[in-house]
Amino acid sequence: MKSFLDFAYDAQPMRVVFRPGAALTATAGEAERLGLRRVLVLSGSRGADTAQAVADSLGEACVGLHAEAKMHVPVEVADRAVELARTLGADGCVAVGGGSAVGLGKAIALRTGLPLIAVPSTYAGSEMTPVWGLTENGAKRTGRDPAVLPRSVVYDPELTLELPVPLTVTSGINAIAHAVEALYAPDTSPVIALMAEEGVGALAGALPELAAEPRSLEARSRALYGAWLCGSCLGATTMGLHHKLCHVLGGTFGLPHAETHTVVLPYALAYNAPAAPLAASVVARALDAEDAPRALWDLARRLDAPRSLAELGLKEGDLATAAAQAVSQAYANPRPVTEEGVLALLRAAYEGTPPA
Repeated sequence: MKSFLDFAYDAQPMRVVFRPGAALTATAGEAERLGLRRVLVLSGSRGADTAQAVADSLGEACVGLHAEAKMHVPVEVADRAVELARTLGADGCVAVGGGSAVGLGKAIALRTGLPLIAVPSTYAGSEMTPVWGLTENGAKRTGRDPAVLPRSVVYDPELTLELPVPLTVTSGINAIAHAVEALYAPDTSPVIALMAEEGVGALAGALPELAAEPRSLEARSRALYGAWLCGSCLGATTMGLHHKLCHVLGGTFGLPHAETHTVVLPYALAYNAPAAPLAASVVARALDAEDAPRALWDLARRLDAPRSLAELGLKEGDLATAAAQAVSQAYANPRPVTEEGVLALLRAAYEGTPPA
């Protein structure tokens, strides 16, 4: 068995600014530090007002606001954004919002090499990873490229104050999923274990408080801190079964991103826990529980989050197709990924029963 102290760790080359109000007080300075003079600001339609405020803070360095980011980054949306960046002569982008906005910024960076600054408003964690994703013809493909890793990340807890409680919960559990999967990745390390336990604990402690008091800046700060750590875990490791399943369910069947991660996480960990007992024990310790998969399921239940793929709109007849797609390509996972095993996992997640 490989020793726990036999590992490699890649530290991501980025700068992080973390403080309340930073979106409007620090973003322009980060752009200046990178030498950017013609910045395109990106967002989704829901976050356009916040993105406009960030654009205004950039002053003459902002050449436009493009508020057309979409979930799972459809390739046609990416094409339009890349063309706009080229037409405007942009020398960099600032993505303001959740995973969709950051994902669109990554698509531009992948095609053009333009540097990206991320200003997250959810707990998605994409801003901490070199992973990109594009959806085309009903399938989501992903890859890793250092060109898409943001050069600077501006964390402002004030941007999350208006995040609705349901999205707060699912976005937070989505972040927890990043750390959980990193713990059993083939390239995990003691550094990852430390960050993962701290990140999961911070989020698991903050989310119930935010469900009761959504505008608690202190709890919002702890949740965003946890999301940063969990995203960092994902950025430094290789994705396995959990993320591959969620990419299939989102890219092929259009299921919502954070909610899908929330539903799948307890079942994916239950599937892998027998082959990754150390990972399960770290998660259990962070959650102050004995059974990590059941504790994750209970956390979602207490916070009134979705707990079944059926309630997200998946049809029972789609389960076999999803399982087949999930095993169609080889990837690292602590337990062998079989179509029969994945189908059983998906069926339990479809029904929403407590993980065994």
